[in-house]
Amino acid sequence: MTSRRTLLKGTLFGSTAALLPTAASASGGGSVLRLPAPTGPYPVGMQTVHLTDPARTDPWVGGVREVMLTVLYPARSVRGFSRAPQLTPAEAGVFAQYAPGRHPGLPGPGAVDWGAVLTHGYASAPPLPGRRPVLVYSPGGGDSRTLGTTLAEDLASHGRAVILVDHPGDASQVELPTGMRTTVLIGPPDPATFRTMVETRIADLRLVLDRLGDLPLAPVMDSCRIGLYGHSAGGTAAVYAARHDRRVGAVANLEGYLDLYPPPVGFDRPLLLFRTDGFEGAARIKSSWADLPGRRALLTDANHWAFTDYGSLVARLRTAGLVTATTRAALVGTGDPVVTLTEVRRRVGTFFAHHLS
Repeated sequence: MTSRRTLLKGTLFGSTAALLPTAASASGGGSVLRLPAPTGPYPVGMQTVHLTDPARTDPWVGGVREVMLTVLYPARSVRGFSRAPQLTPAEAGVFAQYAPGRHPGLPGPGAVDWGAVLTHGYASAPPLPGRRPVLVYSPGGGDSRTLGTTLAEDLASHGRAVILVDHPGDASQVELPTGMRTTVLIGPPDPATFRTMVETRIADLRLVLDRLGDLPLAPVMDSCRIGLYGHSAGGTAAVYAARHDRRVGAVANLEGYLDLYPPPVGFDRPLLLFRTDGFEGAARIKSSWADLPGRRALLTDANHWAFTDYGSLVARLRTAGLVTATTRAALVGTGDPVVTLTEVRRRVGTFFAHHLS
């Protein structure tokens, strides 16, 4: 498990994603950054959903468990609708305070206008008619759901409904109707705390699956074609959540360890096991995956966070002189960010297209 400083780093890049510094914003909040555009034929709609689970007590702060979702989907039309910001104003403010502590090489306060970052999702745009495969995403340990924006938008633009899940208390920051939640994880957790984090994520994913029929976009979601995918701890949670849940037809694990519980030997659904060649935990990853029958893929000249919005952002920040070469290599590797992003999108998109067609 990572430290609070490491946890905050993931949120920085989730908030800015694969972005390009441009002119300073009119508000004087620093450089305005852009996300890379999705490549599919459909415009993307976006809605935010708040779920509660009265049957569960939040393990971090007590009270009823709450979960925030972003749902992305092919839109019928986006005319007259606005692109949604990646962070709420309150989240952007919290994030700006956290960013400098994430990593010594990251931009300091005022260098980037985090609140000005726009997604390519149009808020509340009407969905394109039809029943769509459903993909549910769990981010890396301590990260907010925004870290998966770039890949999710691309998957949605190719005809899927994609649900990004925040795990409050674990996520570095998430704005709930009841208020702002920041991570409770300070320093490396003991094994019991880490197990609590993963078990909570598993329960959150199952809550989302249980409530699919109640979501505003339920009419365009095909509950017979469900996939889970996740990065790092999110990949771990996705595999174990699907192990005994027959609703899930396929799982993509983006460099998540599978040794926190007994290895899921005998996993009988399609499984993508996708890792980088630069991750310092490669030996443990390979060992924990050794007896699994999944399809293996390797992202070359890359590091752990290349699966996320880091992959494009860090290289752009390096070009702009806002991070060092060492920082870039440690986070995402040294490969061409366009090639890396294309490969991640291709591998994940092709996998789910083949198994959830």
